[in-house]
Amino acid sequence: MATISKNTAQLLVDCLENEGVKFVFGIPGEENIHLVDAINQSTKIKFILTRHEQGASFMASVYGRLTGNPGVCVATLGPGAINLLLGVADAETNSTPLVAISAQGGLDRLHKESHQVIDLVSMFKPVTQYARMVLTARAVPEMVRKAFSISKRDKPGATYLSIPQDVEMAPADPESKPLPIAPISVTQPTASDIDRAVKLIAAAKNPIILAGDGVTWKHAEQYVQQLSELLNIPVATTFMSKGVLSDRHKNALGVVGFMRKDYENFAFEESDLIIAIGFSIQQFDPKKINPAGDKKIIHINMFRQDTDSHYDVTLNIIANIRPSLAALITALQEQDIHFEHRKPLIREMIQKELTTGAASDAIPMLPQKIVHDTREVLADDDIVLVDTGAVKMWMARLYQTYLPNTCLIDNGLSTMAWTLPGALGAKLAYPDRTVVAVMGDGSFMMNSQEIETAIREKLHLVFVIWEDASYGLIKWKMDMELQHHDEVDFGNPDFVKYAESFGAVGYRVEKAADFQTMLRQAVTAKTGVHIITVPVDYRENLKLIKKLGNTTIRL
Repeated sequence: MATISKNTAQLLVDCLENEGVKFVFGIPGEENIHLVDAINQSTKIKFILTRHEQGASFMASVYGRLTGNPGVCVATLGPGAINLLLGVADAETNSTPLVAISAQGGLDRLHKESHQVIDLVSMFKPVTQYARMVLTARAVPEMVRKAFSISKRDKPGATYLSIPQDVEMAPADPESKPLPIAPISVTQPTASDIDRAVKLIAAAKNPIILAGDGVTWKHAEQYVQQLSELLNIPVATTFMSKGVLSDRHKNALGVVGFMRKDYENFAFEESDLIIAIGFSIQQFDPKKINPAGDKKIIHINMFRQDTDSHYDVTLNIIANIRPSLAALITALQEQDIHFEHRKPLIREMIQKELTTGAASDAIPMLPQKIVHDTREVLADDDIVLVDTGAVKMWMARLYQTYLPNTCLIDNGLSTMAWTLPGALGAKLAYPDRTVVAVMGDGSFMMNSQEIETAIREKLHLVFVIWEDASYGLIKWKMDMELQHHDEVDFGNPDFVKYAESFGAVGYRVEKAADFQTMLRQAVTAKTGVHIITVPVDYRENLKLIKKLGNTTIRL
């Protein structure tokens, strides 16, 4: 019986199946129709048709962030591929595993000016860890395996493959098949590094733990908690690692990275040793916690951090985070090192902000009130995606988080408009959990077309719009630095009618007391897309800055 020959596209899909891919997000084009057709023939992969390639890249990025497996997005050549760039760059700067695949013009016309042809590999190289063009079907198994392997390595990130149209259609060698996936070895810390770390901790007076998103990637949350409890020292997280230590824990300080004078930063001012676990300086400028550059730092991560004068590392432990912390904890237990951690006022001040906000019945609503009420409605394991803008600053500071990866914040590239499409990726990753995306009105209008995608895929999602008819964060910065603002205000459509035009359920908060009711209704519905518009009073922004500027905490 004659062997039925596969083409390159079909071989590529075989390789994607081998990598465990369940969803591919994207838009077909003339030059990748064979790939899309091959995906649709697969019984293991579902193609999610999006309304914009940017949306596809954000869906893939969030899916990769939550699952630890690379999210996959596809596009046609030229403008389609270029539209993937933002989400790909976002994944790379957030250390999120993602594989992007696009079409390219045929090999017979790449040597000259040609319709929709641009050097895509050169375009993607600066924002990926691996970017190559597939020149022959024979190379597909190796290149796909490499793209996925690199995407998931010690510092996860984005990779990219470009497939010329004639290569996609070409017959593949019947002997070609996906490559086996080798297990990833766990890098162990050295005994000398652990010994040095113990000595540094023993010599410290006020050590503090800074937990970054690497803790989440390596599922090391329990070790961070154990280390904190063993030494009785506080833990601060970055925006991107909220929840690695529950905000209910007595040693949880909250997040750092907003500004120099926020509550958590006072703990760093009095510390002489920072135990930085899974931290990368992409997450925020270390100057905010080490302005004089004089603190000792123990850096524990899978990769050596880039050079920064305010992050002058005393000891680099470059190894897997879990065995590193396990070895450190064992060594510290033998030494019986313990600190008298003075309970700071930080937690009380955060709670006071929330309590004060909760009592307000003002419209527009206070940001503190919106954060408080959102937390009141949602369960511990519900997933909240927080967009970039003023909304991020309030949610990052005040939203109490109890489990890792339940409050997702982009603080690498800090891209606007990622949460609405990203919510689809989150829901597909965790179909049994409630997913809520919180965004400003500016972000909402940038990718609102993906509402249709969510409805078509019959996903239950809740979108909360903080409405101020302005690019609120930029207005905030302008008012701080210039004492006035320009070119930041705009008009909005009627968001209730806009939601209904897609087939979604629209709500508008007219009284502060209604917000919790509306959010609870949207969450408990279990079906459909729900869009809640909340007018927000951002006059609180400058009030907060003034308050923090006048605050002094002695621990």
